[in-house]
Amino acid sequence: MPSKSVEEIKAESRALRGTIQETLHNDASHFSEEEYQLLKFHGTYQQDDRDQRVARKKQNLDKAWIFMVRSKMPGGALSAEQYLQHDHVAGQLGNGTLRITTRQGFQLHGVLKGNLQDTINRINESGITTWGACGDVVRNTIAPAAPFRDAAHNDAQTLAKKISDTFLARTTAYAEIWLNGERFGQGQSEDPEPIYGKHYLPRKFKIGIAVPPRNDVDIYSNDLGFISRVEHGVVEGYTVVAGGGFGMSHGKLETFPALAQPLFYIAREHAVQAAVAVVTAQRDYGNRADRKRARLKYLIDDRGIEWFRAEVISRLNVPVDESRTVAWDTVSDYLGWHDQGDGKLFCGIWIEEGRIKDGDGPQWRTAFREIARKYRFPIRLTTNCNILFHDIDPKLKGEINALLSGYGVPDPGDLTEPRRLGQACVALPTCGLALAESERVFHLVLDRVDELLREFGLEKEPILIRMTGCPNGCSRPYNADVAFVGRAPGKYAYYVGGSITGERLAGLQEKTIGLDEIPGKIRELLADFVAGRRSGETFSSYWGRTHANGPAPRPEQFHLEFAERQNRELVAAEP
Repeated sequence: MPSKSVEEIKAESRALRGTIQETLHNDASHFSEEEYQLLKFHGTYQQDDRDQRVARKKQNLDKAWIFMVRSKMPGGALSAEQYLQHDHVAGQLGNGTLRITTRQGFQLHGVLKGNLQDTINRINESGITTWGACGDVVRNTIAPAAPFRDAAHNDAQTLAKKISDTFLARTTAYAEIWLNGERFGQGQSEDPEPIYGKHYLPRKFKIGIAVPPRNDVDIYSNDLGFISRVEHGVVEGYTVVAGGGFGMSHGKLETFPALAQPLFYIAREHAVQAAVAVVTAQRDYGNRADRKRARLKYLIDDRGIEWFRAEVISRLNVPVDESRTVAWDTVSDYLGWHDQGDGKLFCGIWIEEGRIKDGDGPQWRTAFREIARKYRFPIRLTTNCNILFHDIDPKLKGEINALLSGYGVPDPGDLTEPRRLGQACVALPTCGLALAESERVFHLVLDRVDELLREFGLEKEPILIRMTGCPNGCSRPYNADVAFVGRAPGKYAYYVGGSITGERLAGLQEKTIGLDEIPGKIRELLADFVAGRRSGETFSSYWGRTHANGPAPRPEQFHLEFAERQNRELVAAEP
């Protein structure tokens, strides 16, 4: 951690400027810890290639410093031209890949310090920004990616853009540093931030919009969620939920994952006002003394949902009603071909771990570049890290299928359902928090799982499996049917009992299993399921009916065992 607290850094940053610009243009190999904290607000994380750490240390060399740059796209929407600009920048200035995020944006990895300003500038030239994609602000607002031409889906995209614009920080620091002083966005000024103030938020803040019955945005994992209700062909209002978040910190026993809870129901015209009321309540009462306890879920845990509801309502001055009952059926994406409701089609394409790349197998990057160049279809990114091309003339369906097939892009219909659903975080070698592999091994785990599914005749069963490299839970493991959370190289905590609808937290099955043990654990689950399920019952429903979940995810499941091991080692070392 930097010598100053993050709250001090923000307060003294001159509206998020700090000394970023000076260091950006000098010969330093990397930014200071204080500058690193401010860089997040601008949409970039300073990292290093962890695969090179040991060798470079032996040679007395500095770390192999690199940067991840994250784009911000409300509702995951972008044009073909914007896609092509990201692809071009990734090829010229990044590591040649695009990683779709669980918040419907792009991450470019492997950017060098000397290319950082050019990377961010060129992304902005496309009309997309990195500003506020990270940092203690409202992050990218997510919404259902499916481009159905109906009231709920259209309004979700509209609301996502409006919320994003409402919470965009107004300081001109971003334009000065990255855009050569050119104005960015609307309403920039040097006055104190109208919503964020001098200290911004206590921690990051995530907002999502969902359209029942498909919970494809994992609405209960957000700090703030809006669940649409349609009456007589129009969006009448939204049920508001608050306090979700899956991060927990290894060694910090007071941290934990939580599902968002219902607050109230509000008319559509007051939705943005409700968002401001919730965010400012968190701004004013969130924990600024302990960043590990600074998310909204901890404020609600400390003061109670009734207190928080009353506080938010006091800031609204508009009527609210009881939350509406909501029914969900899946967290999955619309993959394959679908009629969007206006005579056009959209095509949902599965991408392994959300990494758009060319390799020994499918040539996702080349295929998508050719589609974008030739057809100029608009695009949506999903929170499950897949991609949708839409507004497609039905006459082109065969042509697009042939193009995708020619580049080896899998037909989603040929995949097992758990593979279509599964998700892994980036983890090693770029994430500084990762304790174990995730993205680089998950497809190998699913290869073994596919064999088991075929053995049991369960290829099309919707079983949600997720993996993450550390307890922070970026791939949302804690509400999955089955999850593996990294705790050390090759070692994972094993959880079971979330749900295919995203409404239930999983429980701990075993504190530690090896990577090579995972197929055996899944075999046990599948055999149990086949023997005891009722007709038509999903794995989620079966587990909920027949099992009591283990302990809810808590950091002591990672921390205490390590402490005990260290104590044993100290005792053994005593003379």
